[in-house]
Amino acid sequence: MTLTPEAEIASHTSPGRARLELLIVGTAALAVAMSQSLLIPVLGLLPAQIPSHPSESTVEWLLTSTLLVGAVAVPLFGRLGDMFGKRLMLAVAVLALVVGSVLSAVTTNVPLLIIGRAIQGASMAAIPLGISLLASLLPRDKVGPAIALISAMLGVGGALALPIGGLIGEHVDFRWTFWITAIVGALSLIGIWTVVPEAPSRTRGRVDYLGAVLLSAALVALLLPLAQTSEWGWGSGKTIGLLILAVVLLLVFGVVERRTKAPLVDLTALRRRPIVLTNVASILFGFALFAMMIGTAQYVQAPKESGYGFASSILVSGLAILPAGLMMLLLSNVSAAMIHRIGAPKTLAIGALIVGGGWVIRIALTGHLWEIIVGTAVIGVGVALGYAAMPTLINTHTPVAELAAANGLNSLARSLGTSLASAIGGSILAGHIVMAKIDGQLVGWSTLGSYRALFGACIVASVVAAGLAMLVPRHPDVDAMPEL
Repeated sequence: MTLTPEAEIASHTSPGRARLELLIVGTAALAVAMSQSLLIPVLGLLPAQIPSHPSESTVEWLLTSTLLVGAVAVPLFGRLGDMFGKRLMLAVAVLALVVGSVLSAVTTNVPLLIIGRAIQGASMAAIPLGISLLASLLPRDKVGPAIALISAMLGVGGALALPIGGLIGEHVDFRWTFWITAIVGALSLIGIWTVVPEAPSRTRGRVDYLGAVLLSAALVALLLPLAQTSEWGWGSGKTIGLLILAVVLLLVFGVVERRTKAPLVDLTALRRRPIVLTNVASILFGFALFAMMIGTAQYVQAPKESGYGFASSILVSGLAILPAGLMMLLLSNVSAAMIHRIGAPKTLAIGALIVGGGWVIRIALTGHLWEIIVGTAVIGVGVALGYAAMPTLINTHTPVAELAAANGLNSLARSLGTSLASAIGGSILAGHIVMAKIDGQLVGWSTLGSYRALFGACIVASVVAAGLAMLVPRHPDVDAMPEL
């Protein structure tokens, strides 16, 4: 029997070598995931720590620039990975993390900080590239656990980043957040280049520059108003105009891609029912995960006068989320075993229902900090199962030569979910603010009802995600798969 190039490589990969490759790619994924959240706990402190004393809206661009560049880089790097090599583009993505981190670490100039953070944004492509690369390299029995672990890093990195960022914000200069990702990224980059081999499968064709420009413009037009809703408002002309522009650009992009011989995105593959259902479920999961972060950190920091808060420090609020991240990390092998035994669709559905159960706990139990921690930990269990199942479903229903692009779009779907959580959740919480004087200072906090409204939205999102997951077939015939 003649083996495919991927099977040939996997057959010669020893267990020790497989573990080393997973460690290297997993470390890179963790560094990238942490870079997205490390700055969040110290964001409110930056206007006082930066000599030019920028406004809060200017500081927000340190997050927005990363989001926008990442949204553009993920699908583009995925397509380039399928064409020129997944390891090559993974190395480029991690190099962007190192360069952006170092630039941000050596300056307090706000424009340079924003540029550095924008360069960091390109590294977001590393996680889907790592998933597709390991799926091509590792022995079959190692692929499931590896995918589960790398996918979980999206949540683990965020959960680790919040307490680390809080610790840095309370004790040292904020730029240490960038040195952490620079050092870890540099070490993983050396490992990728010296230890991890290249995947053999490539697709022929040329770079679809027009498609790249159209998709980039559409994503920016979609995500920018979501990132700026707290300042612009949902009813502003800029918000409405950009959202309309995003729809128009996406329609034009679809027309152009269907007429292109080597499109940036294979819309036929993207329209397969399992891919559509998985990506929609990914948006809902991304919403629930990021809502957990904003609905926990701010929640436990609220003063006791709010009736629900614990007046906790930034560090303690980050530590309250840490058990959720540990659940995602520790359950990666369990997730892989469940996928093998009952299938990825059922695993995704069970994960979604567990996430919904965690939000029920968050609504029902508010009296003690440990109850908040238990609720978020339960959500972490559900996210661990769901995040392991999603890339498995994408890989199962996608031709090998298109894995990087397909995983990139799935990662983009999760990012869209986090953006929606930030925009919608932020609007819900900001819509009901109570102001009062505490120790002579005017302090504001969101009402418990507004938090419960956000948590209720997460329950609905979880139930819908579970229903969508059960519609995905377990054993596909990719070539015969129906479209939506």
